[in-house]
Amino acid sequence: MSVAFIDSHMVEKFVENSQAFDKCIEERFNMLDMNQDGVLSRDELQNDANDSSFVELALQSKEEVDSLYDVLFEKFDTEKKGGLNRNEFGLLMKEVMLAKAHGFGETPVCVIFQEDSLLRRVV
Repeated sequence: MSVAFIDSHMVEKFVENSQAFDKCIEERFNMLDMNQDGVLSRDELQNDANDSSFVELALQSKEEVDSLYDVLFEKFDTEKKGGLNRNEFGLLMKEVMLAKAHGFGETPVCVIFQEDSLLRRVV
């Protein structure tokens, strides 16, 4: 774990730096794609969500988590194949990161990062 202060501008700058952001997304996608079929299934994404960086999901009921994944797949699985390809996953992660940036606002916030946190790459 590590600790740093970040704000919305830092996160936005990271997302806008397509070379660095795309590299991180590619690494994360490859790590999650356990069967290496080039598509992230719901199970592969949920395995990632079971790690400690998704503490918020641990506080939700199974129905709430299932509903969240239904919404994510409805929006980002544009090919409606039941999984997210690299591009779709990148779009999802971009939206997640920009939502976090919006939540941080312009005032620096102290954040504790897990080792594999995408936010950790911002600093």
